[in-house]
Amino acid sequence: MSKDEIISKAAADADISKAAAGSVIGSVIDSITGALAKGDKVSFVGFGTFSVWQRAARTGKNPRTGATIQIPATIVPKFKAGKSLKEAVS
Repeated sequence: MSKDEIISKAAADADISKAAAGSVIGSVIDSITGALAKGDKVSFVGFGTFSVWQRAARTGKNPRTGATIQIPATIVPKFKAGKSLKEAVS
């Protein structure tokens, strides 16, 4: 499902314009992104939790050449699904 499809579904469900739904969806995404950029967690009870994760530096291999390379440490977003979401999917 794409962002446009989510906006269309939200607009239909809430009986609002697609522009208004797009503004709300955009605001939610921006809020989650901003919180993660500050290192905060974002929780939706029953749905899941967004957080940031420190990935350690490691050694890897270039699949094309087989050469050993150093992969630097980085911070990545992480999502852990909540109980209700897990049950709905299984």
